[in-house]
Amino acid sequence: MLLYGSTDSGHSYKVRSFLLLSGTPHVYQWIDLAVPRPQRPAGFVSASRFGEVPVLIDEGLAYCQSNAILMHLAQRTNTFQGAASERQSILEWLSWETNRIGFSVPNLRYAQLWAHEPPEVLAYLRQRVMADLRVLNETLSCTEFLMPSGLTIADLSCAAYLFWLHQVDIAVADFPNIARWLELQRVMPRWEHPDTAMKPKLATA
Repeated sequence: MLLYGSTDSGHSYKVRSFLLLSGTPHVYQWIDLAVPRPQRPAGFVSASRFGEVPVLIDEGLAYCQSNAILMHLAQRTNTFQGAASERQSILEWLSWETNRIGFSVPNLRYAQLWAHEPPEVLAYLRQRVMADLRVLNETLSCTEFLMPSGLTIADLSCAAYLFWLHQVDIAVADFPNIARWLELQRVMPRWEHPDTAMKPKLATA
C-alpha cells in the first residue's frame, strides 16, 4: 500500500494512524500542499480525484477521502471495524465527524495559526469546536471507546485532530473523558503522534 499524506493534515493522520496501529505494511509519501496542485508528483495528481490528501493506493486502485479510506481498510484488514451490530453506529460517527470535529477543529486551527482571521471568525469557529467537544466528552463519560467492542475507525477518525488541541489554546484536561480516551490511544503499540507520523520523509511501517 502507498499512502499520500501531508504534515498538519489530520485527515491524512487518520489513515496513517490506522496503518501504524494495525501493523499494515505500507509506504508513506509526503505531499507538499504549498506546491500548486498541477505541480505536485504525477502519481499523486493522477490518483487524487479531488486534488487532496489523503489518497491510498491499494492493489493499483486509488481511494480518496479519509473516512471512506478508513472504511475500506477496516473491511480489507478486518481490523478496527467493530462488531457487526456496531457498523451502523460507526457509520453515524464517521458522518458526524465529517460535519463536526472534522470541520470545526481544522478550520479553527487554520484560521488561528495560518490565515489569521478576524476575531469574530475565530469566535464562531471556537464556539463550534467547544460544542463538538462537549458532545464527544459526554458520550465518552459512560464508555471507554465510542463502541463497546473497543477501538474502531470511529475513534481514529474523531481523535485525529484532537492531538493538536493545544495549538488552538484548548486544554484537553477541561474535557476529562476525551483526555482519558486519547491517552488510551497514545499507549497502544505502534502509536505515533501526528507530528512524528506525518513527517515529510519517506517512511515504511
